[in-house]
Amino acid sequence: MPDIDIDFADRTKALAVLKHVDARLDTDKKHNTGIYCTSIPYNPITGISTIDYKEAEDRGYFKIDFLNVSVYEGVKNKEHLTRLLETEPLWDLLEQDDFTNLLFHINGHGYLMREMKPTSIEELAMCLALIRPAKKHLIGKSWAEIQQTIWVKPDNGDYYFKKAHAIAYAHVIVVQMNLICEGISYEFS
Repeated sequence: MPDIDIDFADRTKALAVLKHVDARLDTDKKHNTGIYCTSIPYNPITGISTIDYKEAEDRGYFKIDFLNVSVYEGVKNKEHLTRLLETEPLWDLLEQDDFTNLLFHINGHGYLMREMKPTSIEELAMCLALIRPAKKHLIGKSWAEIQQTIWVKPDNGDYYFKKAHAIAYAHVIVVQMNLICEGISYEFS
């Protein structure tokens, strides 16, 4: 089953206009981000599915995760987002802890940014994957060595990042890097 995550500056605005049922965890609590936009059995009082999301997937129901990503609060419009995505970030800033500690998913991992020195979306995505338990053993290897196995699902069940998620998050980080630089540039103009 595919895994779809959609990022929002404020997911509540989208959910307010979209007919949906909240996904349920196996603990009978509401899933933090998962929803169903198709018909699924649900409790009419709580609005939560009566089937936990794992069993629902086994039965063929399709969950979508609506995620709050505050990075997008600084994006003015579609054109602004496109410009932020297309602007080559100042990759050297990733070697500064005070900068990386501001960033989505890589805060606290400045040591890795200094060691790996990513200079592209794909390298940044691989760094995001290296942070996860299943791929930590690859830290310190060359990019060529890392590329061989970084996206292979581990046999032992350790947590890892799928390539699609890592690439998407790397794009978000580039947007955030460029937003920060844009803000600093604005302050001094």
